[in-house]
Order: sequence, then structure tokens, then C-alpha cells
Amino acid sequence: MNQTEVLLDKIRNGFVLECKEDMNEEYLRALKQTLTIVGDTELLSVPPLLTVYNQAPNLNYKITALAVIQDEIGHAHIAYRLLEDLGEAVEELLYKRAANRWKNPYAFDFKLDNWIELGVFNGLFDRAGYTLLGDAFEHTSYGPWKRALMKVDKEELFHLRNGEIIMKAGMKNPETAKEVQEAVDWMFLMGLEFFGVADNLKSRSAQLDYKLKGKTNDQLRQKWLSTAVPFCESIGVKVPAHYDEEQGKYVIDVPFPCKFDVENKKWLTDQPDTWEGVIERFKKRGPQNQEFVTRIQKGFFEMEELRAEEVS
Repeated sequence: MNQTEVLLDKIRNGFVLECKEDMNEEYLRALKQTLTIVGDTELLSVPPLLTVYNQAPNLNYKITALAVIQDEIGHAHIAYRLLEDLGEAVEELLYKRAANRWKNPYAFDFKLDNWIELGVFNGLFDRAGYTLLGDAFEHTSYGPWKRALMKVDKEELFHLRNGEIIMKAGMKNPETAKEVQEAVDWMFLMGLEFFGVADNLKSRSAQLDYKLKGKTNDQLRQKWLSTAVPFCESIGVKVPAHYDEEQGKYVIDVPFPCKFDVENKKWLTDQPDTWEGVIERFKKRGPQNQEFVTRIQKGFFEMEELRAEEVS
């Protein structure tokens, strides 16, 4: 057996990797890609939340929103700290990368319009994070990440429960109930996109081969649907998906993927799209991409200027 086959066999038999010396190049590359996506996703969830947290209807809600934001920054720190241990230049990654090179979900390139959207953001997008990271926590072969995810897993559950509380409260008033429905209308399919391209379009996945995750994209999408759909239905929110008894799985009731009207934040469900088209949309980034990344990087460059002035 060659080096790759030996490592794959060890991982299949439960071997847990602890450092770079345990890895081959393919494992290291896949792990770095995974951790970069995770770090970018956690950190770039903060700017959209900051656009509306001060609209919280009371102090308790505001404190909770700030606690969620603090958690997300902490989760990002974990991912970037692990990347540093793996030899990545994290300062360059954070402050020298162009906005369109960040790996956060497309959904995080949009500002939120109201407090209710913050709740739906937590209820749907943090549910996706909980699904993805919960799978990694259960299955990952990288020991330092598995141990760190014990904390992250609990906090992501807190975030999604906060979203559920806000959504439930919103459904008690006709005006805010309308806002809940409108937010779900654009965020639900965005949540489905978190899990990546359909399984039949993936030829091979190093993440699965090396047990960086345990379930496929479509399996994770089904897991998300299995909690998101019943919850939304239980509070009277309509979603474009239902459980099909015959197939024994959740079925999406509109073309997926389909085209998205960026300006109006509206899905064009009469215009099916391909995953190639979706990836092209992702690469173009959303309307606040540059603004949000600039907000993250701003303090670093201000500090650099101050240092330069002190030296001169």
C-alpha cells in the first residue's frame, strides 16, 4: 500500500490525527480548505447581525444578540487558530485577502432589514451551521478540531434556539408574522444552498474519504430539512418543502436550484438554475460583500497607520 492508502486504512479503523506529521498532502489541503470555510463563515456572520442587533425590542434580546455575535467571533478564532497550527499565515488570510476571495456563504453578503430577519438568520442559517458542525464533531478524524467543536456545538444550538424564540414571538402579531414569512421566503432556499452541490455532481470528496465529515451534501441537506420544515410548519410559516411518505424523504416544492433576483432578494421559482449557475452567482458575491469584509479588516489597517506614524 502507498502512503495515501495506509492513511485512509488507519482512518477507517478509527485513527485520530493530532498534528501535521500525521497527515499526507491531500489530507492537509482538505483540512485547510475546510477550516478556512468554517472560519470565514463564522466571522462573516457577524456584520449582517450587526446591521440590526440594535433594533432588539428589549434589553434581554439585545444582550442575547451580542452573546451570539461574541460566540461567532470565538468560533472563527478556533478555526483560524487551528489553521495557524497547520502553517497558514492567518494575518494574511484575514487582512490581505480581497473580499471576493472569502469563503463565507453567499447568504452572508446581504444586510438584514429588520429584527425579525436576525431571528430567521439564527433559526435557519445557524441551524445549517449546527447541522454541518455537528456532523464534523461526530465524525472528524482531526483530534484538535473535534475537541474544540464540543464547545461550538452547544453554542450553535443556543443560536438556533434563539432564532426559534424570535420567530415564534414574531408569529403572534400580524405585522411581524408577515416579516417572518417574508424573511423565510428568501432565506429558506439560501439555507439549502449552504450544503453545496448535489451529490451526483461530486466525483470524489476528500472530506468524506478522510473523515473530515461523515455525511454527504444531500444527506446533510435532508437532516437540515428534517428539523427546519417541522419547526416552520409548527408556527404557521409556509416553506417550499414537505415530507414525502412514499420516498421517505423531504422534497423541495420548487426548482432547486433556481434563479435569484439579487436586488429584490427574491427567488424566481419559475426559472430553474444549474449548480454551475449557482457557483457563478457565488463567485460574483452579494451586494454587501466588500462592505462587510472591509468592516472586519478596518481596525487592522488603522492600527498599521498608527504604528507607521509612531515610527516616523
